[in-house]
Amino acid sequence: MDLITRQYNKTRVQITSFETKKGITEYHIIFEQTDCLDDYTTQLQDLLKAYNQCVGELPGNPTAVFRRYFLSDVTNQTALLMEEERSNPYCALSIVQQAPMNGTKIALWAWLQTGVQTQVLPSNLFEARHGNYRQLFGANLCNRAANSEYQTRLIFRDYIMQLTDAKCTLAANCIRTWIFVQNVDVNYPGVVKARKEVFATQNLTENTHFIASTAIEGRYQDTNVFVTMDTYAVSGIGQEQIQYLYAPDHLSRTYEYGVTFERGVAITYGDRRHVFVSGTASIDRYGEIVHPGNVIKQSERMIENITALLNEAGADLNDIMQAIVYIRDTADFTRVEQYMKANHPDIPYLIVRAPVCRPGWLVEIECIAVVAVDEPEYPSL
Repeated sequence: MDLITRQYNKTRVQITSFETKKGITEYHIIFEQTDCLDDYTTQLQDLLKAYNQCVGELPGNPTAVFRRYFLSDVTNQTALLMEEERSNPYCALSIVQQAPMNGTKIALWAWLQTGVQTQVLPSNLFEARHGNYRQLFGANLCNRAANSEYQTRLIFRDYIMQLTDAKCTLAANCIRTWIFVQNVDVNYPGVVKARKEVFATQNLTENTHFIASTAIEGRYQDTNVFVTMDTYAVSGIGQEQIQYLYAPDHLSRTYEYGVTFERGVAITYGDRRHVFVSGTASIDRYGEIVHPGNVIKQSERMIENITALLNEAGADLNDIMQAIVYIRDTADFTRVEQYMKANHPDIPYLIVRAPVCRPGWLVEIECIAVVAVDEPEYPSL
């Protein structure tokens, strides 16, 4: 992984890239505003200008396959963002209220790839095709059912139908989900119940496997929407290419405390291995919170846990392409930022406000890593 940091006017940009002699080059880019005194319109325009300039300078003419905007006030800010987004080539577009913790109003994570053919499928999934593989991205799946449980059920029902239209299944092809929950302290139990019951109908159990996921606070522009979901699936992979990550010396299995997701998952291709680490906090192998009330000690344990998960897939912290750090208490931002800068300056990350699903967890991290494969057994991505 190569990390480059640039400054475009008032936009700080972290660019990571992974390139092999065959297959596709991929980029993950995090855009952060640096002037919290500018109004939203100015920050948005500066960010989009930086995005266009940065992408235009990247080798290989990459195509955006996924963008997620992090907003401070999604209800009032989405309309202008969508108006400005019309000038960008279409890709899976996620918009969530998770305020950037440096005091600004907007940030962006963009995932780009070279050499892919893209289209929007009839089911509205965004497809990036290369060789034997089709990557299928979904963003902001939601509905307005009565409560979080029923909204989650309908979201998964609709997603299963989307996958079926693409000749895929939830169990065989879905790699990663991100579930954003309005008022997570109140609405998360409904998400847990619905997801567990839907998974059982799809042969996703503790005896088979679950899906890597982050379920965390996040708001949609419509206040009647309590749950939204982003998704990533891959068609063309075999089960032998998929490795679920557990790190049992550091972490418990999630079903032991009643939830149903995998700690992480690795997909091995002919030229690289993708590693998706789910939202990971300061937890031990018994499912208990480690270092209650101490955000720095929790940050240390959080990094220790993701290191163990990455190592299980043959990767380490140096292979991280992007990371999102979530904090519950805005007053902890400076502490966590100083910890990350002092101890992990080479990890490309963004810190946003998003309470974790268990109130005692003060900080959580998720990441995507990519590591080269030396002895290919499968087709390249």
